[in-house]
Amino acid sequence: MAKSEPDLEATEISDGVSVRKYDDSSNEDRAAFLSSFSPEEEKHIMRKVDYRFLVLIGLMYLIKTIDYTNAANIKVLQVKQPRNILVELKMTANQYNWVQSIYFISYIVFEVPSNLLLKRMTPRIWQSRIVFSWGVVLACHAAVQNRHSLYAVRFLLGLMEAGMFPGITAQLCSWYRSDEMEKPIMWMFGFQNFSGVIGSLLAYGISYMNGLQGLSAWRWVYLLEGLMTILFSILVFFVLPDYPKSARSNKWLTPREQEFIEQRLTSNAPLTKDAAFSKDEIIASLLDPRTYAFMLSQTLVNLGGYGLSWYLPTITTDLGFAGLPRNQLLNLPPAVASVLAIILSGWILNRAYVTRPVLIMIIMVGMVVSFALFLSVTSPGAIYAACILGTMFYSVYFIPFWAWRSATLVGTTGTAFTLAFQSCVGQVGGVVGPQLFRQRYAHNGYKVSFGICTGAIGAGLLANLWTWWLTWRSERDIRRVRRLRIEAKKEGKVFAGGDVEVLAKDSSRPSFLQ
Repeated sequence: MAKSEPDLEATEISDGVSVRKYDDSSNEDRAAFLSSFSPEEEKHIMRKVDYRFLVLIGLMYLIKTIDYTNAANIKVLQVKQPRNILVELKMTANQYNWVQSIYFISYIVFEVPSNLLLKRMTPRIWQSRIVFSWGVVLACHAAVQNRHSLYAVRFLLGLMEAGMFPGITAQLCSWYRSDEMEKPIMWMFGFQNFSGVIGSLLAYGISYMNGLQGLSAWRWVYLLEGLMTILFSILVFFVLPDYPKSARSNKWLTPREQEFIEQRLTSNAPLTKDAAFSKDEIIASLLDPRTYAFMLSQTLVNLGGYGLSWYLPTITTDLGFAGLPRNQLLNLPPAVASVLAIILSGWILNRAYVTRPVLIMIIMVGMVVSFALFLSVTSPGAIYAACILGTMFYSVYFIPFWAWRSATLVGTTGTAFTLAFQSCVGQVGGVVGPQLFRQRYAHNGYKVSFGICTGAIGAGLLANLWTWWLTWRSERDIRRVRRLRIEAKKEGKVFAGGDVEVLAKDSSRPSFLQ
């Protein structure tokens, strides 16, 4: 029979955040319960969790990324021809930049409200609603006749997609420990970067449908991808789990296995039994300086990264290496390099060779150098190399970043709110980034645009240093426990010792942070 969950002795407030606190007897019960499992049992249980989540969330993020980034690929379909989207809708390049910015504006506005409904509606229902509704709106893109209607459907697309990524990440915190979060994050971003490969191949293939049934190729792209997304929402509805102790989990987990999944989590993790809403957790998040440190880091990195990803298809087309429609294939090497780097990053984190902030710093230095290349080189080959490196470092950055972020989230409401709040502000980079590449900067290869992006990435490096300073003790502790868990596994045991005190007060910090 499953051992009951240790009773909570009290709730303590640490660094402005509420944390579940166990008494000594509860800790002993927890250790005894975890010790009753073998590493093989743990592996079997977590493999079942992996099977339920990893491929599905990877596909969800893949399809989402294809659907919102296809506007960049569509821009260069039949470029300068009558069937090109800019020609048909009578838009300038500067006006088209707003297509992506408007999407992010609505995404920002509705991110937090959407995520706060996650617990009440259940992840399965809410996420399937998100996927279905954005598929419908995406298909409607095929019917637009002018730029104003295109702007309208882009706003609706951001509204419908809001909450998907922070919702998935918040849910994963109920299933995976913080020192394991690199695995699901790696799968999401690995699949996401295949979106560059798949999106380019789709645009390349669908370009040959230009004129079929009187529709331009770009209309076929939106219509077919929208229908594919609608069908995929059915799969999400039937496959996506809710929480470890939700009723639907009884179909594939025993009560003992459900108990094990929650007992092995750290004290700040969201649990199935948590209330659907807690005002105190929201206030605590708003008062926590780490919320703003992570937020600033993400915003600055996104400003440079979104600028590059938005203009990448145009850059590769202008290089002149390939004509239409083969220009789409030039987007493949950056995507492949990103996927390989993501796999390497996950491998390094899984073995706890370094703390996550250390890996972040290495990536940030590489990102600064890559973006600086756009300012110093002029040959097409060197510019293309900078595209590959810049895309790769930007993509791999989020593997350690989101795993790092998960360590200081508390409770169901606190986790959902903090991730959505940070993500929505972080997407300001998605609003600003495309606007940097205006036509008046085109005369010298957008040196001014890339100069601003490089400056933002450099400032992002400093923001990450600040975040590291705020979290260095807990990150060191997370690496220590991760290595102890690895050693226990080698000895044929499940680690049941003292766990990470992620949010414990640190007397070495300045008083205003305690």
